[in-house]
Amino acid sequence: MIKNFTLDYWMDDGWHVGKLREVPGVFSQGETLEKLKINIKDAFAVTLQEVRKLKRVCAN
Repeated sequence: MIKNFTLDYWMDDGWHVGKLREVPGVFSQGETLEKLKINIKDAFAVTLQEVRKLKRVCAN
């Protein structure tokens, strides 16, 4: 299943900074908008890994 999220982004001291609107706590930055998009996907992947770990721990 493919899920689309909204990337809210802005400039801060020359960096593209962004967050996923639908996933609180997922932020990243990049020197370009394209790099921000790559980095935000990585940040989301790390968040998913942590959620899966927590689910395993709580299930035991």
